Amino acid sequence: MINKPDGFILRGDLCFSLNPQTLRCVENGYLVCTDGLSQGVFEALPERFENLPLFDYSGKLIVPGLTDLHTHAPQYAFRGLGMDLELLDWLKTYTFREEAKYADLEYAKRAYAAVVRDMLKGPNTRVCLFATVHLPATELLMDMLEESGLVCLVGKVNMDRNSPADIREENAARSAADTRRWLEYCAGRYRNVAPILTPRFVPTCSDTLLWELSALQKEFRVPVQSHLSENRGEIKWVSQLSPSSGFYGEVYEQCGLLGGDVPTIMAHCVWSGPDEIELLRRKGVYAAHCPQSNENLSSGIAPVRRLLDNGVKTGLGSDVAGGCHTSIFRAMADAISVSKLRFVYEGDAPLTVNEAFYMGTLGGGSFFGKAGSFEAGYELDALVIDDSSLAAPFPLTIEERLARVIHLSDDCHILKKYVRGRSVL
Repeated sequence: MINKPDGFILRGDLCFSLNPQTLRCVENGYLVCTDGLSQGVFEALPERFENLPLFDYSGKLIVPGLTDLHTHAPQYAFRGLGMDLELLDWLKTYTFREEAKYADLEYAKRAYAAVVRDMLKGPNTRVCLFATVHLPATELLMDMLEESGLVCLVGKVNMDRNSPADIREENAARSAADTRRWLEYCAGRYRNVAPILTPRFVPTCSDTLLWELSALQKEFRVPVQSHLSENRGEIKWVSQLSPSSGFYGEVYEQCGLLGGDVPTIMAHCVWSGPDEIELLRRKGVYAAHCPQSNENLSSGIAPVRRLLDNGVKTGLGSDVAGGCHTSIFRAMADAISVSKLRFVYEGDAPLTVNEAFYMGTLGGGSFFGKAGSFEAGYELDALVIDDSSLAAPFPLTIEERLARVIHLSDDCHILKKYVRGRSVL
């Protein structure tokens, strides 16, 4: 049951990011919410809020809800399968076959119900999802997510080449027409869910289709999500398909789909070099780092330190089913782990816990606007976590408790979950 966003106070051990390096932690502090917005965190409750109902979670950890910048809803059904394959073989063996099943709306309903249940009980409060090429199933997914109360961007996938006939759209014109019909269907329909244009990636999208989507973006003013420089075989393929581009990201830029006035997420960026990183920075593109998927599909280790140090907006993605786990806490832990391997082989400084937590909260949340923080004026997404079973036989600071939650927690530790000031769990 989703509650109204009335004013209330949460009391507990509060922790949130101010920037990639700095946490603000307040023991037994007060988090005030009115009209779905945070009014700030206080060590002592201001008199003007004393009449609001107070929910006392003393001793519990309270952190912002997490943001998943990149996942595939139809792939949830086969998580954990094909993890001995590389990306392109994995797509052919598992992904495309599974996504074809979503032409059957009854199958889609059963499969998407499992996705939504998992997302609702987990720590993520905002999610960017790929659906499939199928309009009815995509609309069904959006309806189900709207009912859940989570804040989501959902994309009807576009692809008109280099994919099996049962999920390849007839041509660019038909793909664009279906996408227009979908955008018109979404207009004014949802409070919590919105559309995001979703060309799967350059190998499955003709230049004509990318230009058609660029025109729709400008007309409907919707964001864009896709994949970039994930796998060496993929990059080689893109260079053959688009020989006039200097590197992968230029293909999207040449078609008007890379940042600027287009809010854009590019997932992975594992093999982004200096020129591509600079292009992402200059265009204000968000990089979605998906560490577990990059391990599982033998793609590599993304240069996250270089992305952050060069001013690229960077968040985290679960990338199910390349990744096996939906929780962005798991993505934080994996991001820290793989950054240490990157340090061994490339010399890039590893990520800190503070940086990983920032990427999964305020860093990724900012794609949705003012989200991912408890500072005044931000939409109030919050998790109340009972980490008592993770206790040590010695005192732990709030920062240390957060580190243990990131590395050890699972869904059973989440007591309450708020999205835009509404209790959804």
